[in-house]
Amino acid sequence: LQFTEEKLGQAEKTELDAHLENLLSKAECTKLWTEKIMKQTEVLLQPNPNARIEEFVYEKLDRKAPSRMNNPELLGQYMIDAGNEFGPGTAYGNALIKCGETQKRIGAADRELIQTSAINFLTPLRNFIEGDYKTITKERKLLQNKRLDLDAAKTRLKKAKVAEARAASEQEVRITQSEFDRQAEITRLLLEGISSTHAHHLRCLNDFVEAQMTYYAQCYQYMLDLQKQLGSFPSTFLSNNNQSSTTPVQSVSTPPVLASASASLPSVSNSIVASGLSELRSSSGSRKARVLYDYDAANSSELSLLADEVITVYSIPGMDSDWLMGERGNQKGKVPITYLELLN
Repeated sequence: LQFTEEKLGQAEKTELDAHLENLLSKAECTKLWTEKIMKQTEVLLQPNPNARIEEFVYEKLDRKAPSRMNNPELLGQYMIDAGNEFGPGTAYGNALIKCGETQKRIGAADRELIQTSAINFLTPLRNFIEGDYKTITKERKLLQNKRLDLDAAKTRLKKAKVAEARAASEQEVRITQSEFDRQAEITRLLLEGISSTHAHHLRCLNDFVEAQMTYYAQCYQYMLDLQKQLGSFPSTFLSNNNQSSTTPVQSVSTPPVLASASASLPSVSNSIVASGLSELRSSSGSRKARVLYDYDAANSSELSLLADEVITVYSIPGMDSDWLMGERGNQKGKVPITYLELLN
């Protein structure tokens, strides 16, 4: 009755204090975004909705979902089978097998990312939604009921005509007020825990980022190794039908992603550079080169580079094949060839 009268604007309503209202809206906001982030992370890690539902069902039944190949592993298996069929001794068969093995490694890294992210990121988020927030909702509902009781008692006190009824109503208001205050305090303490939830979820987010970083670094490393292996084939095999057999295929240059880690990763020989490199080394002359990506020098022997600038490069006998000497004005230092495009 009290609730209906409030809705109709016929009864007064005790307002919660501003601090409690702020805490309530922060909790609701946290719940809403935690759910959205959690669901979208699940979609990111497992784009197949059927597989997601299956995993969820098995999880609820407390059983392990049957292990089946993921997409990169399946592609890898097809490539390996095709390579064996065409003949591992042929250039294409050999390349397919190498690619297939790399796809399978990426598939394994993918599994690892899903597992780590589920444990370190998704589970804590789900625990908040299904645990802490459910408790908050329950106590908040209780607070709403205590408030309705209090307001109903206040309404009765206003309507009490005789002294006896007033005394009883005043007593009832005192009791319902203290119960409401106590419940408001319990709810406030629970809601103030949202700040520590944010701090906990921040740590979980860092774990998720680390898992992604590990995954992308592994994939990058696998692809670098694969490209090196494929690059060792004669250019005749590498060329497409619309190219003459002597045209070397332009290999993918090292992306600026993980550039800081590139010093420790094996760099890949860039065919554009390779085409003019032997000539550059034998002539011991110098050439102009355009910089493809920014590069931060790892130490004083190297030269930092800015994308699109043009520098002079030359080779020094006995130098590592993945590096050249670079000069810009009076600055000079080693530069990685994967960051360069030799100019004619």
